[in-house]
Amino acid sequence: MRSINDFDYAKSVLDNSGVIAFPTETVMGLGVYFDDYVAYQYLNKIKNRPEDKPYTLMLGSKNDIDNYAFVSKEAQMIIDAFIPGSITLLLKSKENIPGYVTHNTGVIGVRVPDMREILDFINYCDKPLLVPSANKSGDKPALNSDEVKKIFGNEVGYVFEGSCPGGRPSTIVDLTGEEVKILREGPISLEDISRLLKGGK
Repeated sequence: MRSINDFDYAKSVLDNSGVIAFPTETVMGLGVYFDDYVAYQYLNKIKNRPEDKPYTLMLGSKNDIDNYAFVSKEAQMIIDAFIPGSITLLLKSKENIPGYVTHNTGVIGVRVPDMREILDFINYCDKPLLVPSANKSGDKPALNSDEVKKIFGNEVGYVFEGSCPGGRPSTIVDLTGEEVKILREGPISLEDISRLLKGGK
């Protein structure tokens, strides 16, 4: 477990509109505060990422999701069964989410990773992060801290050491319409989700 001093340093990077990197159970992620537009612009720059592609909101607890998004019955079932875990839910966002985060669509992707240290750090910051995978746009995501350092160098202000046991991006589930849609199948399968929503175990 990392010390409070390490958390303090990483938080100071975020407090100064910088970018951090960290391992999750899927791939390495980059993070900035969700409400820091300067950091958001810098994140787009270092990733060479198109402005029209939104980032995921990463939270420190599944209990925080309804603070930032509207949670339907189906969403709550998935949250209870699979979160924290390798799944991202697309939900209708609440008014405290800045328009630039959703590109004024009113839809936000939310995720709670199954990585205790990162959850502890997000809770230590007391603020969600915007988190894309750690890669230049179009390239494969980094799977460990050494790869992040090779890709980004000093563009990233702090890197949590470690590697990603899963190596696959999260499953993405769209819960914004009348039908539940799987936009990307990852470690949690379409069958797993369908079985849950049909009342199976």
